[in-house]
Amino acid sequence: MRIKLLLLLLVAGGAAFGAVTVARGWLEDRRAELLALQASEPVQVETIDTVEVLVAKEDLPSGTFLNLDQFVWTPFPSSNLPETYLTRATLGEEGLTGAVIRGAITSGEPLTSGRVIRPGDRGFLAAVLRPGLRAVSVPVDATTGIAGFVFPGDRVDLLLTHEIELSQRVKRLATETVLTDIRVLAVDQRTDDTEGEPTLAKTATLEVDSKSAEVIAVALRMGRLSLALRSLAQYPDALATATPSDPQQTYTWDSQASRLLPPIAAPAQPERGAPAKPAPPKVTVTVFRRGQAETVEFRDSGS
Repeated sequence: MRIKLLLLLLVAGGAAFGAVTVARGWLEDRRAELLALQASEPVQVETIDTVEVLVAKEDLPSGTFLNLDQFVWTPFPSSNLPETYLTRATLGEEGLTGAVIRGAITSGEPLTSGRVIRPGDRGFLAAVLRPGLRAVSVPVDATTGIAGFVFPGDRVDLLLTHEIELSQRVKRLATETVLTDIRVLAVDQRTDDTEGEPTLAKTATLEVDSKSAEVIAVALRMGRLSLALRSLAQYPDALATATPSDPQQTYTWDSQASRLLPPIAAPAQPERGAPAKPAPPKVTVTVFRRGQAETVEFRDSGS
């Protein structure tokens, strides 16, 4: 019995081993056939048409002048792409030259045509103005406008030349710096400097605060205004705003420009803590010359 059982086990084990070997060989043959079939047929990969769109690399507040360095071209699927997105085709050859962002955008946000306002568009000047500031225009000519070499984006000082009446018979001229470090927004109706050629303008539009706008309005009635160009190298960020209380304000009398005119004496400053001296009384003298009367006032200087 034991010998028969042993032989039966050997036969069953051999049959099982043979079945496993045959099955393994069959699976390997099928696998080889599948690999050969896959190698003979190219893999079909679905392609998606894309269009490059301008996407902001950084946060851009409202009123920022735009340039391509602030954006990156990012591929977007062309299917169902909004028409307002700015692509290479819709941007055109002029690019973003002179354009300003109408509303703030965040980093990673696509730029749309509704957010961009260009020179000459309605509301461009209001978009260029920084919050809280005003735009004021002043007349210029070949002399007061620096022979046309003032362009939008430049920074200037505003000078006032006017006549000062010291007495009834004495009038003198003086020039004073009423405002300093003002940004030029526009020259005539041109708000960009892409042309780069000087033109003789009739007006210059300046960016100032509300108090400086009042100063300019008064100065326009007092005398002649002139622009003095400042170096842009001092203002890499161009964020300064002029105020009437700028410590750099200076003035010059006509006697400082011509030695033929007598200097104007500076008024004496009272000592600190001392009461102010009252003005000397006026003395009026009537002089008759050839039948004509002329009244002259003097101040009694005292003894």
